[in-house]
Amino acid sequence: MARRLKRSPSTISREIHRNGGYDGYRAAPSDQAAWDRADRPKRCKLARPRSLANVVAAKLQQQWSPQQIAGWLKRTYSHSEQKRVSHETIYRSLYIQARGALKKELQACLRTQRAIRRSKHASLKQKGLGKIANAVPIRERPASVEDRAVPGHWEGDLIAGTNNSYIATLVERQSRYVMLAKIANKNADTVAAALIKHAQRLPTELYQSLTWDRGTEMANHRHFTLATDIAVYFCDPKSPWQRGSNENTNRLLRQYFPKGIDLSRYTQAQLNNVARQLNEHPRKTLQYETPAEKFQACVAATS
Repeated sequence: MARRLKRSPSTISREIHRNGGYDGYRAAPSDQAAWDRADRPKRCKLARPRSLANVVAAKLQQQWSPQQIAGWLKRTYSHSEQKRVSHETIYRSLYIQARGALKKELQACLRTQRAIRRSKHASLKQKGLGKIANAVPIRERPASVEDRAVPGHWEGDLIAGTNNSYIATLVERQSRYVMLAKIANKNADTVAAALIKHAQRLPTELYQSLTWDRGTEMANHRHFTLATDIAVYFCDPKSPWQRGSNENTNRLLRQYFPKGIDLSRYTQAQLNNVARQLNEHPRKTLQYETPAEKFQACVAATS
């Protein structure tokens, strides 16, 4: 049949199985079914039998993912296509309310709870954006930095607040000494200028390198290095543990700067006061010395 019709054998096989199988296939009903399937616009499958939409809604409320629901339906109703639905249809029904199948409130049952849906293929990288030119990867960082053998190597990041407000956080790897910098926005030039200003407050021996994540706020890292002679290394994507001291410090800082507040209301003097409090807390990892004591010893050694 495939040879005479100049079609693939798999196309013929699908056509037969889709329309009753070898015993039940009839040309006229199959032709009409093909026209019906091709009719557009097609009503959403979840909007037709409400019983199916109710099952999907119940599973969503039990914190099941759309993919889990689709897989369970396929396994449970393997012989009834009308009782099955793809995970893509569930997602579209949640995010395109014009379909009228699932209530928008059910979005809150999804793990991400996003207001809009983005394709996993959609990223800044696809457009050549979001990349940091001439970034030096962390694997090129000297071994002496890795094992915290010498002081003067820092980790940095931003913590965010409401209204696009940010604070730059810096942690010295050996002593866990913290510095905070007030920044007006996340612009690369603004961040570089703030970090340069803070770097000038320390002896050269105590600020030799800075490790940052892949945030584009450090896109101007070459200007920072030229102004301070401080090398900048970038962590691998999605590897926050490579800046473990900084990540831990940011968690501690949330006691002072809870999520959901405007960080721009804090002055640099207030930020310095918070940093001083953290630096005067004894730390288990330092055998209960304080970061301030440890860092002061480093300052004295370089004098």
